[in-house]
Amino acid sequence: MSSPTRETPARTPRVKQKRGEGQWALGYREPLNPNERSKKDDNPLNVRARIENIYARGGFDSIDPGDLRGRFRWFGLYTQRKPGIDGGRTATLEPEELDDRYFMLRVRLDGGALTTEQLAVLAEISQTHARDTADITDRQNIQYHWIQIEDVPTIWAKLEKAGMTTLEACGDSPRVILGSPVAGISADEIIDGTPAIDEIKRRYIGDPRYSNLPRKFKTAVSGQQDVAHEINDIAFVGVNHPEHGPGFDLWVGGGLSTNPMIGQRLGAWVPLDEVPDVWEGVISVFRDYGYRRLRARARIKFLVKDWGAEKFRQVLEDEYLKRKLTDGPAPEVPATQIDHVGVHPQIDGKFYVGAAPVAGRVSGATLLAVAKAAERAGSNRVRLTPHQKLVVLDVPEAEVSGLKTELADLGLQTEPSPWRRGVMACTGLEFCKLAIVETKARAIELVTDLEKRLADIQAEIENPVTVHLNGCPNSCARVQTADIGLKGQIVTDDDGNQVEGFQVHLGGGLGLDAGFGRKLRGHKVTASELTAYVERVVRAYVAGRESGERFAQWVLRADEGLLQ
Repeated sequence: MSSPTRETPARTPRVKQKRGEGQWALGYREPLNPNERSKKDDNPLNVRARIENIYARGGFDSIDPGDLRGRFRWFGLYTQRKPGIDGGRTATLEPEELDDRYFMLRVRLDGGALTTEQLAVLAEISQTHARDTADITDRQNIQYHWIQIEDVPTIWAKLEKAGMTTLEACGDSPRVILGSPVAGISADEIIDGTPAIDEIKRRYIGDPRYSNLPRKFKTAVSGQQDVAHEINDIAFVGVNHPEHGPGFDLWVGGGLSTNPMIGQRLGAWVPLDEVPDVWEGVISVFRDYGYRRLRARARIKFLVKDWGAEKFRQVLEDEYLKRKLTDGPAPEVPATQIDHVGVHPQIDGKFYVGAAPVAGRVSGATLLAVAKAAERAGSNRVRLTPHQKLVVLDVPEAEVSGLKTELADLGLQTEPSPWRRGVMACTGLEFCKLAIVETKARAIELVTDLEKRLADIQAEIENPVTVHLNGCPNSCARVQTADIGLKGQIVTDDDGNQVEGFQVHLGGGLGLDAGFGRKLRGHKVTASELTAYVERVVRAYVAGRESGERFAQWVLRADEGLLQ
């Protein structure tokens, strides 16, 4: 006789606990990665005192590693790449093996706004402390190289005496605010955003409440669409409300790098005097609800993607602003990219003159010469642009021709070729520890070659074909939004050798062509083949386009064989 069977009680299915994303507002205050621990251990803003009192006196070897590769960034300082390390070793070496004993230093210039006196100070710092280096970045900053820690307090003193700063130029903080280079003088702008930029900077930059964000926070404010608003964390875009008049359309959640996303409109119209309050509300949402567990998901774009625009706006209104925002219309999209290159009339009868260095590469000597040329032309205002260009404002008509000639003699062309006008490049292998390939020198070589090889069709290019070169996947040069975007990689050439090269993105853009480039599966171009490749694709475009068709439109319908 068999033993009676005992029934086994049914098991309750185990509910898998969702792992927290490190959001402060949901109670996840415990630091979840080394970056969060570092910020919790000491507010990065405190590092200035140690730089001035300890490191500048003790030299490079006295710097605490936690400050060196972390908190220094809140004051615009990064160690630059040690010379002689090829790109193939970037991912295999430890940070201390890549570190040089010199620094890159970014000067924060909100709205790219400078007087000629300030430009002369930037030039003097370059020549005295940075081996005459100076790059105009696509964030309207000036970036130096070869900075020694011993010189940093002196540099700060010079900058601050002239009304400039490096405060929160980098780090998990509210970085430089992009603004229209021609704010207040352009007939095309809907509203001047300068007062809002100034007020945000006055109230919040350097405020400890916003110095520990999940990641960097990029802002753009402009009365016209000339600041790449679609790819900023927050953007205020000039728009006319049918009832309330000029104000700003609010966007959140844009960004590039390895997970590119176009920002989302919240459908809200913001008057000029409310922009700082709304900005504070959005950055506070990011601080409190942003994902801190994984650095790769810590930008606000991931929160906006997960929540959606409607929920984000609801949380902003209900928990932070304590009021409803005004619904508003979308701004009209301009037909072409606005880069302010060339000579343009101002609303006061004077002119602004925009010039194009190649990929933002200038020097202290060049900046000083620009300041003097502008003053000879009757101007004392210069602007840097988000396209790595330079603009002189307030030029009387009688002085325009002479200024153009002086700028051209400095290598700053006001009537550049489409290639010179449309090229951008990040810092690249020369100085950046993340880079895999060279970019700046290659951009200069590419432009020089294309001006010769494509001279016969240059007049047929109505809109510049933008070519952006990036040294790594992080897209500081916005490769996904270029006509021809080139992302640096180590690739295999025809002989089986590992060499510098690029993955190609085609047909990206902002404005009418807002979206990310077509990535050809498996298609790579070696650095030595780059000029020939760009020439081939541009010639195919000119030969095959329809009337008025932009490069990005042509790429969408072009046969893949024409793109390789």
